[in-house]
Amino acid sequence: QVQFVESGGGLVQPGGSLRLSCAASGNIFHVYRMGWYRQAPGGQRELVAAIGDASNTNYADSVKGRFIIARDNAKNTVYLQMNSLKPEDTTVYYCNALVRINIIVQPRDYWGQGTKVTVSS
Repeated sequence: QVQFVESGGGLVQPGGSLRLSCAASGNIFHVYRMGWYRQAPGGQRELVAAIGDASNTNYADSVKGRFIIARDNAKNTVYLQMNSLKPEDTTVYYCNALVRINIIVQPRDYWGQGTKVTVSS
């Protein structure tokens, strides 16, 4: 019902920048919240940044001042501008969205397949 196309990951040097994009498609009635999570060394997923349908934002303390999240509702797309990247930012990043597909089904979380970010010299 809902599919994601993620892009923008790759290799960058410390201090560099990347922009991640995630476009949602399918039978979408409303997208309430979109965001990015990343895989921690222990295997769990931790919140990086999220943005609601009123453009309210939420950032992990470790990325505040470095990352900026934005969304384009016309394209059902969320962006994560990643600046001043550090080696410890290296991991897999996952797109997330809370989506209602129709009026009778409650909204649920959907997840992308993940895109790898590597920060290294």
